[in-house]
Amino acid sequence: MTDEDRPWLVVGLGNPGREYAGNRHNVGFMVADLLAARVGAKFGRHKRAVAEVAEGRLGIGGPRLVLAKPLTYMNLSGGPVTALAQFYKIPLAQVVAVHDELDIGYGQVRVKLGGGEGGHNGLRSMTRSLGVKEYVRVRFGIGRPPGRQDPADYVLSDFSSAERKELEFLVDRAADVVESAITRGVEWTQNAYHGG
Repeated sequence: MTDEDRPWLVVGLGNPGREYAGNRHNVGFMVADLLAARVGAKFGRHKRAVAEVAEGRLGIGGPRLVLAKPLTYMNLSGGPVTALAQFYKIPLAQVVAVHDELDIGYGQVRVKLGGGEGGHNGLRSMTRSLGVKEYVRVRFGIGRPPGRQDPADYVLSDFSSAERKELEFLVDRAADVVESAITRGVEWTQNAYHGG
């Protein structure tokens, strides 16, 4: 199998369970759900990894996608990601993590290849487990917590009612960024999307 034939692994980072579903920390799950809907795929439990997985193609004859939502908690996301990358024989440069980002203002979506973890436990777990930092990150800005609120409490709280008014549009935009990074590359996508 050539690299062109190998699927892309798109990992939405979040926490399993209904009580976390609307949290800022779960925006990766929201983007993964939308991408699955776009490719007409449904999530189901994977036999080799503690994750829900949906498979499909980006357009007719387009790249194969393996969409994943780890069912471990955020801090242990790396294990399922590594298991899936090995199972599907996915090159690490074709792994995309979609995650919330405190250091970017709400409503901004950024993409980059590699870099640090910025205190994000899901990324830290992925980097430790994969053994590399050079995977694609689609960063969904949630902004900094107001006042003296602890960032750990902030990411585990739901989006505000004002934020929710825009959330659907922003999740849609983040899904566009994921698709663009896969089909056109990170650099093209940065040039196209980082203006807004």
